[in-house]
Amino acid sequence: MKVRIINWKKYFLEFLSIFVAVIAAFALNNWNDNRRDQVSETKILTEIKNGLQLDLEDIKGNMGGHEMSVRACHVFRDVIEDRPIAQDSIGFHYILLVRDFTSIMNRTGYESLKSKGLEIIQNDSLRFRIISLYDYNYQILYKLEEVATEMRTFLSFYDEINEVLSPHFKFNERGIPKSINQPLNLTSAEKNRIYAALWRIENNRRFKLYRYQQTVDEIKSLIQQIEHELQE
Repeated sequence: MKVRIINWKKYFLEFLSIFVAVIAAFALNNWNDNRRDQVSETKILTEIKNGLQLDLEDIKGNMGGHEMSVRACHVFRDVIEDRPIAQDSIGFHYILLVRDFTSIMNRTGYESLKSKGLEIIQNDSLRFRIISLYDYNYQILYKLEEVATEMRTFLSFYDEINEVLSPHFKFNERGIPKSINQPLNLTSAEKNRIYAALWRIENNRRFKLYRYQQTVDEIKSLIQQIEHELQE
């Protein structure tokens, strides 16, 4: 009996040693996995933040273009109403009046996140806001600029406006508009066609500016949250 007790104790100690070693190995492996995930999360959040800062510059350019197009609408209302304008800038305003823009957003960081797995972002609120920005806000801008036919200015309005106004342009030797004859002597129907087109263009531009500003506010707020998360 004495010998059996001693052997039992020996086996128990061996089992306990093995159990502790296995648990320690699992703990170390989990620690390594968590550490690796934290490093990956930090890299991805940094990449997303840098991409968002580039997106702000792209959005700034598009917003500036839409604002200039709104001013071009005012210029051509002055033309129709025979008010004096700066003739040497008529070609510039005519380009901006119907110019379309593209929504080029940097998705590299977000694609890296999706490849690693969205759950790598431990902060649920931050993860939701990132997904919402890329899959909702950015999609709205893309569709407004490149998909919705009624929002694509050149496609929807250029032919109609050009048909009425082009006969009144004066071109230089290179074929570039240098001025426009005033008064235009348009018929009431022609004036109404241009007025209606200008009204729709301006409203579309202002709606795009509204959606862009919403996205800018969300991007800036998201950048602040990412920076706070990185500091944590």
